[in-house]
Amino acid sequence: MSRVNNAADVPGSRKGRFWEVFWVALRLGLTSFGGPVAHFGYFHEEYVERRRWVDEGTFADLLALSQAFPGAASSQLGFAIGMVRGGLRGGLAAWLGFTLPSAVILTTLGLGASRIGEQAQGWVHGLVVVAVPVVALAVWKLWSSLAPDPVRSSMAVAVAVALVALQSPARTTLVLVIVLGGLLGWRFCRDLPADSGHRRLPALSRKSGVIAAVVFLGLLTALPIASRVTQLEFVEVTDAFYGSGALVFGGGPVVLPLLEPEVVGTGWVDEELFIAGYGAAQAIPGPVFTFSSYLGAVMTPEPNGIPGAALALAALFLPSLLMVMATLPFFSVLRAHTGVQAALRGVNAAVIGILLVVLYDPLWTNAIREPFDLALALVAFGLLAFWKVPSWLVVLLTAASGGLIAAF
Repeated sequence: MSRVNNAADVPGSRKGRFWEVFWVALRLGLTSFGGPVAHFGYFHEEYVERRRWVDEGTFADLLALSQAFPGAASSQLGFAIGMVRGGLRGGLAAWLGFTLPSAVILTTLGLGASRIGEQAQGWVHGLVVVAVPVVALAVWKLWSSLAPDPVRSSMAVAVAVALVALQSPARTTLVLVIVLGGLLGWRFCRDLPADSGHRRLPALSRKSGVIAAVVFLGLLTALPIASRVTQLEFVEVTDAFYGSGALVFGGGPVVLPLLEPEVVGTGWVDEELFIAGYGAAQAIPGPVFTFSSYLGAVMTPEPNGIPGAALALAALFLPSLLMVMATLPFFSVLRAHTGVQAALRGVNAAVIGILLVVLYDPLWTNAIREPFDLALALVAFGLLAFWKVPSWLVVLLTAASGGLIAAF
């Protein structure tokens, strides 16, 4: 009887120990600049070419999984590869190693944010300005890949117009928009051929997948109720970050429109500090979702500081990890279903519309206050889009320019 070819048949892919996976992921967390797309390249080189923990086909399946469902795409991919290598412990080791460096840096930045003096305000404003070209470039790239045809582009524009008209960035509105995008995609985006994937991805049983799905949906349902009933601040914080993490289709940039009403709209975080922290997150390696650790450190409700950073980080990432655990045993079946693929195309188009709105408000409205701000943003965009200067360097240059201008 023939066996299905998967990562378990690749030489050297037997279950790895926790620390083996952790140290490899930690090195990636310290050196992986450039956002999710760049992270995929680093992962392929390390996990497929160098260590052969997964083969090419399995890597492609796991990459598709990370793109198809909500969550932090590169973190989901690393978590899944860690699970293939060492079970659930391996997945946790991969996530922890990849996440820890940027989380520590952003938490430290958050702890010092309240002590920023007037001499540093120019640097902070530079970080606010650079968020505009960073997100603009993300919208440009995502639009070309997720809404390349007239139908999906029209859906994206319609979503943006609807959100502007409603003037309601609340989570419930965004949920409705994403659900509507899925329904429209299911109806109008069925023209592309289905992917006939057949590999069985190892690591979890279907029973474990069902349990993870129940936990994911249970928390998504219970936390808003518990937040209203108990009115405890740590429950409200957990609900805000978990609910946002459960809806992040499209990766790091989509964190902005989801978290902004939750932490700025509630008065937990000052809007300029919010945008400055997101700008700083572009200058460091690792996942952009660690922006949550910065917010947890600077927010006013308790816990804040280091405990708040840990709570916000865990709550934002947990839906991503549960989603991988829930879908990994069933993904080869889901991926081949035409209706599922069509709905996901519609969701992705809706995400483009959400990003268009957030690019204007709160980013543009807070960052571009005078002609110099516009000039600085255009230069930063040119360096990112045309000269391919690393994003971390562009962020540092823009922040330094803001500080230099403020000094004169």
